[in-house]
Amino acid sequence: MYIVAIAWIYVALMMGVAEATNTNGTVLGGIVTFILYGILPTSIIIYIMDAPRRKRVRLALQREASEMATSQNGNETQADTPKPSDTPDTKL
Repeated sequence: MYIVAIAWIYVALMMGVAEATNTNGTVLGGIVTFILYGILPTSIIIYIMDAPRRKRVRLALQREASEMATSQNGNETQADTPKPSDTPDTKL
């Protein structure tokens, strides 16, 4: 995923250089071209494509927090659960 982003940044950089070195172009035009065609779209795409990883991390942190809460309250919840009797049920 990142190789495509790096390649697009390179292409946008070359577009900015071509704009800046053109006889009718300016350095400001090259900088604006690089930002609007390179940095801005690439950052949006990377943010969107990185959403599943951020979701996995968030869910893992929530799961870890709930496991910590369960382990801290584990003794109290085990005492409340009924234990099975040792004698078999003979009333059939």
